[in-house]
Amino acid sequence: MKYKKIKPCEELEPYIHFYWELKGNEVERQWERVFPDGCAGIVMNLGDACLTDNGSTIMEFGKTYVVGAMTSFKDSFIDNETHLTGVCLKPATFANFYNYTSQNELINDTVEFEKSNSFNIDKTLENAFSYFDHFYSERIKTKTNQLQSVINDIHSTGGQTGIYELSKKHFTTVRQLERNFKKLIGLSPKEYSNIIRFQNALSLIKKSSQNGSLLDIAFECGYYDHSHLSNEIKRNTGLPPSLL
Repeated sequence: MKYKKIKPCEELEPYIHFYWELKGNEVERQWERVFPDGCAGIVMNLGDACLTDNGSTIMEFGKTYVVGAMTSFKDSFIDNETHLTGVCLKPATFANFYNYTSQNELINDTVEFEKSNSFNIDKTLENAFSYFDHFYSERIKTKTNQLQSVINDIHSTGGQTGIYELSKKHFTTVRQLERNFKKLIGLSPKEYSNIIRFQNALSLIKKSSQNGSLLDIAFECGYYDHSHLSNEIKRNTGLPPSLL
C-alpha cells in the first residue's frame, strides 16, 4: 500500500489539514484501520469499488463521498486495485465550503455527495492535489470559524478542560456550545475533548519506550488510572495498548 499526503496552499491551511492519496498493491490486501480524530473528510474513489465503514458501505468508482467525524475506529478493505484520494478538513470547517446537513447527521457515516458538491473525475485524475487547491479556493464561503478559539483551548490542554469552564471562558452557555459543536463538528464538546485526550495519549504511547509506564501516561492525560486509559484506547482503536 502506498500512502502520501501534502499540505494545501497557504490560503487554505486554516481550514484543511492535508490532501492524501492511497493506492493498493499486489503484495498487500488488507483491512486498514483509522482512528477518530474529530475531523470530517471528503473522499473520491479512483479505483475499484472499495468496502468501508467496517464493511457496511461500498464506495464506487468516480464518486465523491463525505465522511463524518468518528466516535470509534473504522476499517476499510484495501486491495491491489484500490485507489482513493481525499481531503482531511480541520474541525468545524466543513461549513466554510458546503451548504449541507448538520454534521451530527453524518457521524460515523460515509455518504455519497450529489454532483454539485462532487469532485470532477477527469481533473482529479490529471492532478488531484492541484485541483483540490483550485476547487476549495473557488468554493470558500466564509473565512471565519466560530468554534476556533474553543477548539484551540481544548487542544492546548490535551482535552482536559471541563465543558462548563469552556463555556464560561467563551461567554456562552453549555447548551449553546453543545448545539454549535453538534452542528459544525458533529460531536458534543465532551466527545470532541475525549477524542483529543485519546489522541494525546496515543501519541505518548507511541513515543514511549517499552518500559514506559502506562500509568504515568494515564495520569498525564487526565485518566483515572491504567484501566481507564486501556478501556479508552480499546474503545477508540479496537486494540489494547500493547498492540499499538
